[in-house]
Amino acid sequence: MTWTDPATWYANLPAFHAAAGALITNPVGRVLLVKPTYRDHWAFPGGYVEKDEYPHEACTREVREELGLAVDAGDLLVVDWAPAAGQRPRALIHFTFDCGTLDGLEGIDLPGQELENVAFFPLREVEQRLPVNVVPRVDAAIRARTQHVPVYLAGGTVPRR
Repeated sequence: MTWTDPATWYANLPAFHAAAGALITNPVGRVLLVKPTYRDHWAFPGGYVEKDEYPHEACTREVREELGLAVDAGDLLVVDWAPAAGQRPRALIHFTFDCGTLDGLEGIDLPGQELENVAFFPLREVEQRLPVNVVPRVDAAIRARTQHVPVYLAGGTVPRR
């Protein structure tokens, strides 16, 4: 085996993107989604993790930037490893955090250039509004919140053991 200097070894490792999203529900279990101006579909509040930022910090920052809400990213609910797809040339690891319950939309301040709408939806409507590859995160997040055990998904499915 040939020794490789660390800089070369690390430079040759595969790279991936990381994102963080927030599960926020209302008291009757409806899920909060946002409608970005730059996509056809709705999404969890959240976004990409920046350089030198932890995923839970990214979640908190994104909810503050997108909704004007000061929340703490609570328990990690879901980790979903999504392979490269479409225009995204790298894999994506998505962290979903429990960001609690809101009674309503009061206090939410949407940045007009990034988001056009925010609403709570029942589960069947959430599944119709999210991209197909994101839908499994909803049930996984709700299950993880209830059972207090994070769920690992591989491309939106629980891996076989």
